[in-house]
Amino acid sequence: MIINELPTADALDVSALASIFNNTTNSYKYIFFISLLDILSRRKFHVDEPITFTELTVEMLANAWFPHTFFKLSFGTQDTITQKLDTLDITIAEPVIKFHDTDKKLLRKAIASSDLSQAMRLMEFVPFRLLSPFLGEALKEVDKGKWMVFENAMPAIANQHFQSKNPLYRFDSDIYKECRSLLINENWAKYLLQHFSIIYGWASWNWLQYMQKRNPSTPNLASKLFMPSKRDSLSKQTAYWKHILESPKGQQLHCIYSGQLLKIDSFSLDHYLPWSFVAHDQLWNLVPTLPSVNSSKSNNLPAAHYFDSFVELQHQGLMIAKDVFSTNEFMKKTEPFVADLKLNGYDLFDLAKLQEAYTQTVSPLNTLALNQGFTGNWSYS
Repeated sequence: MIINELPTADALDVSALASIFNNTTNSYKYIFFISLLDILSRRKFHVDEPITFTELTVEMLANAWFPHTFFKLSFGTQDTITQKLDTLDITIAEPVIKFHDTDKKLLRKAIASSDLSQAMRLMEFVPFRLLSPFLGEALKEVDKGKWMVFENAMPAIANQHFQSKNPLYRFDSDIYKECRSLLINENWAKYLLQHFSIIYGWASWNWLQYMQKRNPSTPNLASKLFMPSKRDSLSKQTAYWKHILESPKGQQLHCIYSGQLLKIDSFSLDHYLPWSFVAHDQLWNLVPTLPSVNSSKSNNLPAAHYFDSFVELQHQGLMIAKDVFSTNEFMKKTEPFVADLKLNGYDLFDLAKLQEAYTQTVSPLNTLALNQGFTGNWSYS
């Protein structure tokens, strides 16, 4: 039997767990609970040691870093997690941004070594509010609407009813201002361990629903909530352009940013719209550039004067690809052009129609990326 998509348990109120995200107006509860799961997973669900508020704060900031700082998603106007992140004086480079820090160890270390005085305010509310569904009648005399009344009352109530009502965790003190950590209920730890993948997926799905409402037009949103396990190889896309560049006509193609001749043995592929915005490697958004140019462009949006050259290079590539690939290969490789740019196969060879399709597709995405905070108007010098 499933309660709100979660497996039942005889001794636990799973309906309380299933309702922790009800009436949620900001991201705190989603990220807090996911962070709690991450910490428990690293600890192999051992509950002997308390989880400190500092560790939770660092974990929450680390979980928010990729969607906010790297992918530049909106968390909502009332959400301050992003503000806490922006107060930190940290520099994140490889291997974190190359997705070689899958446990977030280096990211957490960088965050933990910064001044967390402002960020620790995340612990003033969410650890106490999250427990509300578990305690039911025990909270009936507490006015949840009054500022800080509920928070001040929660530690003593949660600790008093820890054995009888089985809340998810208790606190290290009955006094709100003295709370510095929480201790996970052993029964819940066993349940979370047994059903970890289901519960983690359920929490992630709920967070995705929240984020979709605040980023309704953002492409590939689901892949931007967490750090990708790795970047996909561009080997197939590179092979496509190598076949083009080794042809006689392809040997006359130039980098759209530097104007220099492209060489088959020394080019890299540039995401015209940054990968950190589109989160895909479709050929219609990839053009060959000099490696130094690609490195300089990073995840910036190119200046508008490059657009025509970008479309023209794509058109030249398509015209050459038609000759160097078999009909079946060409149709397979250009399927993303047809699907994403909403063209038919013959329109790929019509520069005017291709230009119009790119304008209709890329222009609104470029505007959305600018609004999300990506740097625009990049030019190569």
